[in-house]
This record gives sequence, C-alpha cells and structure tokens, in this order.
Amino acid sequence: MRSLVILASLLVAVTTFVAQQAPSPSLKVDVDLVLVNATVTDEMGRYVVGLEKENFQVWEDKVAQQIEYFSTEDDPLSVGLIFDASSSMHPMLEYARQAALAFLETADAQDEYFLVEFADRPHLTVDLTGDISKLQQHIIFIPAKGNTALYDAVYVGVEKLKKSANNPKRALITITDGEENHSRYTFSNLRDFVREQNVQIFSIGAWGPINNLVELTGGYAYHGDGLADICQKIAVELKNEYVIGYRSTNLATDGRWRKIQLKVKPPRGLSNLNVRSKTGYYAASQTLSITK
Repeated sequence: MRSLVILASLLVAVTTFVAQQAPSPSLKVDVDLVLVNATVTDEMGRYVVGLEKENFQVWEDKVAQQIEYFSTEDDPLSVGLIFDASSSMHPMLEYARQAALAFLETADAQDEYFLVEFADRPHLTVDLTGDISKLQQHIIFIPAKGNTALYDAVYVGVEKLKKSANNPKRALITITDGEENHSRYTFSNLRDFVREQNVQIFSIGAWGPINNLVELTGGYAYHGDGLADICQKIAVELKNEYVIGYRSTNLATDGRWRKIQLKVKPPRGLSNLNVRSKTGYYAASQTLSITK
C-alpha cells in the first residue's frame, strides 16, 4: 500500500518521504476527457501527496462521475508571468520585480515560460522559452508608468497558453495590485473566456475582482511579505497537484456551464482534508454545417 506524505506548505528544500507510486498512465489527447487539477491540504495548510484514485470522488452538476484518468506525476509546466508595469505599481515595483525573479528561480529544465508586461496595453515581451534568463533580463529594467489594462493582459496570457503551450499543465502568475482602468475586455468577457480553458491562475499582491478568477480556476491569491516563501509555495503546489480525468455522463453539446465538485475521502489516520480545484467548465457546443 502506498504511504501517505504531507509536504510542509512553505518548505521546499526539506527532505520528505515520497510515496512510491506505480507509473501513471500516459495522457493521450482526448477531447471528451474533462481534466481537473486538484490540490489537497491538511488542516495546517500542508500539501498532502500519496493519495490514490480511490480517495477521490467527482460530481458534475450533482451527478457522480467515474474517474478514468489519475496522475500525480511531476509534469512539465507552461507558465505565463503577467507583470503589472502601470503607474499604480510604482510603490511596489521593486517588490513585483523580486516576486517575478524569485518565481523563475523555481523553474525546472523541462518547464517553459513567457512574459506579458502591461500598462496602457499588454505586450508579449518574451515568448515561450525554457531560458529563464531572457525573462530575467527584461524584468530587471521594467519601469512603472501609464494606465492599467489588467483584464486585457490576462486575456492575452490565457490565449497564449491556449494556442502555443507545449505542456498540458498550464498556469498564469499575475503580479499586480489588482487595479483595472484601461482594458477593452470587461471582467465578464475575461471570466467567460477563462472558464473555457484548462488554465490555473495565481496572483501575487492582487486585490479585487481578479481574485475571483483565481478561485474559479482552482488557483490561489497570495499577499504580504516573504516573497521567497510565496514563490516557493506556488511552485510546490504546481508540482504536487493531482490530475483527475473523467468523461461526462451528460452527452449534450449545449455549450452550457457545468459545475464540478471534487471531494477527498481521507485514508485512515487523516481527517478534514481540503481540496481545491476549478469549479466547472463549458460543455462543447454543437456546430452546424450548411451544404450548398
């Protein structure tokens, strides 16, 4: 029987006893498979790894679903850094720079990153790359000026992951105070677009509506000092998620929002485990073809 492991939430370098896992099934492209990234923590906020498929239950619109795919592999990441360079960031610009640089220090060799800077409008300043030095060089010299097109920047980041990411595990890290005053897209536009994608959003330093998107995608909002701890925590979370897949029993192609509820059945000796994941997804829409 696999042993259960609890990782301290803020300590990455500490030695842990890692559960011996059987090889996880490789994930093939399957448009009918609904994938859910899940993070499990105990009452003290420590990550719990070593759980098995039998410890999870998933419902879609209150209907139980059968889990067909389950993985705990440390898969490579595709991550976008969304960096606020507007004038409202001037008081915390150095903090923001250090947050971005600290997060990049957690990169693994197989991960890929891109950088979107934004003020009046978003700019993809560094395209997807495994060379983090390219991002670091830009981040060091970012000035703070102009208005804040936060929603547009997040939209650009999600779209970039949708079109170009090479890894199935995808996330955005927004480093911003959360102010918004210059976007073409409304919050509703952005929320609907994010709901259609398999992307987790994390925020550092943000307040306001943007954190509603964070919760929607199963990410987390971080505030306060201790940048090294914050960035390590995000990195640990991304590397210690469970990936759960099921085929919906609802075969309708109606394009409607479907709510997902994920629960954990604690193994013997543990209780009150918490699970965080995305809250739902949009079903596929039926397309009509017209023959002349």
